[in-house]
Amino acid sequence: MDASNTKPYHLPADAVWFITGCSSGIGHSLSQHLARTPHRLVATARKPASLSTLPTSPNILKLGLDVTSLPSIQSAITATLTQFGRIDVLVNNAGYTLEGDTEVASDEESRALFDTNFWGMVNLTKPVLGIMREENSRNGGARGGVILNISSLGGFIGFPGSAFYHASKFAMEGWTESVAKEMPAEWNIHLCNIEPGGVKTNYATSSAKMMANGRHPAYAADPSYPTNMLLGYKSRPESRSSWAEPEAVAGALYRLVSRGERIPIRVPLGADSYGMISMEVEKIRRELEELKEISLSVGEAKQLDSIAFLRKA
Repeated sequence: MDASNTKPYHLPADAVWFITGCSSGIGHSLSQHLARTPHRLVATARKPASLSTLPTSPNILKLGLDVTSLPSIQSAITATLTQFGRIDVLVNNAGYTLEGDTEVASDEESRALFDTNFWGMVNLTKPVLGIMREENSRNGGARGGVILNISSLGGFIGFPGSAFYHASKFAMEGWTESVAKEMPAEWNIHLCNIEPGGVKTNYATSSAKMMANGRHPAYAADPSYPTNMLLGYKSRPESRSSWAEPEAVAGALYRLVSRGERIPIRVPLGADSYGMISMEVEKIRRELEELKEISLSVGEAKQLDSIAFLRKA
């Protein structure tokens, strides 16, 4: 069962990029990067005034967009198609983190995080899939396109103190992988989870929200407890000094899409992400071997043969 991601993708010379969360960080840097190319750009943010640093150009459309609002999403898509006729690359970048002890998290703030990080991505991607399949080739482009979902190292590995953030990114990654495998190769639609490590954005500062109920005394009591150690690390400017620049992430995203080769399901960015994921994969491999006897004691070997059609060519 082959997926479109096994085929190369060729970016049109006048590609239309639609990016969420462009007021700062990765979205802002990618928008600035694209503004210096012949490509066309739809830069979006909750507050359009935050896009004022982008140049005024016929190739740049600045829009207000609240990814938690279906009418706002539809309005932004309609404006994009009116001006440019198509969407070649969608970058789902809007998101934030929620930090604290899981026991004290409220349903309201936990669900609000999912509304932005997960459901915002879902509700924007679904109509764009149809545009890439049906509209792009009618409006000067090629059929298909690329959807980059900005996940995280934390979409592959969970760390203490941000359980709902990690859950939203794990959900993003699983959804993205499944949808990518739904795409027939001839549709030429490629989906990819981008997994940055530490990046010098507002992730650890203004884009990070602490749980409204504060810290649970049982977890906050000892500085050596896991969540306290990680929150302490992220709060120290010197800890963040080695993190990647958002401009470097923007450049990597552009190279990934424009290089004319296959786009895989997951792309770690940064030495920390690449290294931690590599170590996690090796840990999983060791644990598979350690528990192999127990795993294979359930069912029969022919179970594997029965799903051979799911393997990629």
